[in-house]
Amino acid sequence: MGDEYTESYLFCGPCGVYTVEVCHDRFLGEEEIFPRGPVEKPEGDGKVLLIRRCPEPWNKKCRCESHRVYFGDSLD
Repeated sequence: MGDEYTESYLFCGPCGVYTVEVCHDRFLGEEEIFPRGPVEKPEGDGKVLLIRRCPEPWNKKCRCESHRVYFGDSLD
């Protein structure tokens, strides 16, 4: 129905882990924001590097290698 998810990786230096803020923007209904984690530094670093390789990480229509890897080839 057009729902969108945005994931923001937030690193805490003192803790050495990431928290992922997930924003679920519902096509029909209220927006929901919730945290996920902790995500260990090596995994979070890998995700952030993958995201940085995309020329337009905000573009939900992008089909670059980074998007395909990040979403496991499950792009609509």
